[in-house]
Amino acid sequence: MTESRTPEDDQLPQVNLETQMSESARTPQDEEEIVERSRTATVIREIMSGSAVMSVLAVVFALIIGGILIAATDARVQETAGYFFSRPGDMLSAIWNSVSGAYIALFQGSVYNFRRPGFANGIKPLLDTLTFATPLIVAGLGVALGFRAGLFNIGGRGQMLFGAAAAGWVAFSFDLPVGIHLILAIVAGIAAGAIWGGVAGYLKARTGAHEVITTIMLNYVAYFFVYWMLSTPGLLQAPGSNNPKTPAMKETAILPLIFGPSYSLHWGFIIAIAATIFVWWLLNRSSLGFQFKAVGFNPKAARVAGMNVNRMFTYVMLFSGGLVGLAGVFQVLGTVTTGFSAGIDAGIGFDAITVALLGRSRPWGVFAAGILFGAFKAGGFTMQATQQIPIDIVLVVQSIIVLLIAAPPLVRAIFRLPAPNLLEPAGSAKLQGKKAVVSK
Repeated sequence: MTESRTPEDDQLPQVNLETQMSESARTPQDEEEIVERSRTATVIREIMSGSAVMSVLAVVFALIIGGILIAATDARVQETAGYFFSRPGDMLSAIWNSVSGAYIALFQGSVYNFRRPGFANGIKPLLDTLTFATPLIVAGLGVALGFRAGLFNIGGRGQMLFGAAAAGWVAFSFDLPVGIHLILAIVAGIAAGAIWGGVAGYLKARTGAHEVITTIMLNYVAYFFVYWMLSTPGLLQAPGSNNPKTPAMKETAILPLIFGPSYSLHWGFIIAIAATIFVWWLLNRSSLGFQFKAVGFNPKAARVAGMNVNRMFTYVMLFSGGLVGLAGVFQVLGTVTTGFSAGIDAGIGFDAITVALLGRSRPWGVFAAGILFGAFKAGGFTMQATQQIPIDIVLVVQSIIVLLIAAPPLVRAIFRLPAPNLLEPAGSAKLQGKKAVVSK
């Protein structure tokens, strides 16, 4: 009788007598070893194709490109390039000195300076890094929260300006007891940022206006409105001054320093840690966070499941704007307490987008990315001062990181990483079952 074959059977690997005998000769210990090796290979593949490895490799590759640019712009390297073929060692030595000197200066300016006497002086760069990272962390959390709900919040500058204006106005206009004054200023800044972000969310929910367009336009509205208040006596302008700048914040509304006046790190960093924990809880342990993520994955399916998608858009932008507004609060109550101008945002609203992308929109990933970019900011100034390296090199490194994070296939191609989800357990189980049928 002729055995009937199906198209699926034609796709099965050929099973010869030798394979059958080798499979039949396996002991239980051999089978366990094979399974263990398969599990190990699967774990390694999952790790190498994961988002954490992608982010780390993006930073490494960006630093390599930055090193190439540092060497290319160095005067000594350019000089030795003229006689490279006669004395190649001079150029290689110049490249090494240029790149290593720049990155050593970056480390000493952001982590620990071995040239300073004593541990207390040497650790100051790390605390400066955390100070720079504090507003980046909370602003990045706000942008990341919007990402998780499928919204692209580019209005960080406007939300920071309104948060800074509200917190600053409360801080220099009222005489209140210690503690109460600071709390009211922080709450005012968060509320102002949330309201300004909520405007974009409301327009998205009611009219369908794209949040990218509305938040960009609201940035300009916020900047010129705050600038007008800074230039108008009786609003934000310091009394008796013609400059668009506020008076100094009162002592009762300033964030206390954690380690005393010798260091710049203030209690805003502790609040940033608390904000990270809150966003993690909101996204992973609350029903509201579940609805945020559901709307981000598929708004139509979320609507079919009974969720009010339009309301979620408004809520997300309220939370997002409040977190970004908190970054403005840190700027005026912790970093620039002598009065601020319209440039108080210092580009943090846009840097927050990069931080959120590098952190993969996960709270603790954003926290780590904020510290990394704080290190770039703190170490970049030292690198420029000691090695005469343009500060723009740091901006180039940050831009390359964004490019690589936005193009994961490019990172996989450069480092020859496996693509995710290559192994399909269901399909492999089906294939093993067919093999067993053939062997029988």
